[in-house]
Amino acid sequence: MSKGKRMTNAYEAFDREKSHTVAEAVKIVLDNKKTKFDETVEMALNLAVDPRHADQMVRGTVNLPNGTGKTVRVAVFAKGDKAEEAKKAGADIVGAEDLAAQVQEGKMDFDRVIATPDMMALVGRLGKVLGPRGLMPNPKMGTVTMNVTEAVKNVKGGEIEFKVEKAGIVQAGVGKTSFTQEALVQNVTAFVDAILKAKPSGAKGTYLKKISLSSTMGPGVKIEISSLSH
Repeated sequence: MSKGKRMTNAYEAFDREKSHTVAEAVKIVLDNKKTKFDETVEMALNLAVDPRHADQMVRGTVNLPNGTGKTVRVAVFAKGDKAEEAKKAGADIVGAEDLAAQVQEGKMDFDRVIATPDMMALVGRLGKVLGPRGLMPNPKMGTVTMNVTEAVKNVKGGEIEFKVEKAGIVQAGVGKTSFTQEALVQNVTAFVDAILKAKPSGAKGTYLKKISLSSTMGPGVKIEISSLSH
């Protein structure tokens, strides 16, 4: 079946204008999975914020209770005992000047970066490379820390970062279509809770404007905001 035909059939399978509870939305997404590969289940939240203003920036991290279903490769900038600690915790790449040199050459076989505070002078020089890819370690995100064991385990265990984009939209993968309905509902709820907790002081009016859920190749399903018991 062609992608266009599959999408048309998926859209006809439910009312696109209607908003659904989280459980209903997850079921629709799973029922409309038609591809053979394990698609990512993605959320998009439209927020009443303008991130150009510092008091309306929304960013943070959340530990999804059932993980992301994705293998996350972690690089850690550390030396000495902290480098050994990072390796024991399961970091994929550990280094200092040698790792910085690899990054400058464009060799970045990792999804997240953690650094000990003493490494930030070195890591800071990589800002032009790491920054645009959203890989720059940040103390507020828990990725600049002396507790590298906890940081590595959090990232490997299903912690995701989120940051609002220019149009006031936050997007994130919250699992895979191979997950159970219950596991996805728990992850979706945890993600929305984290967004609500990250509400900035400058947000005016209705903070959560719209939420939709989809799989990588599937149509977006609207979620009824009032069904998220808050």
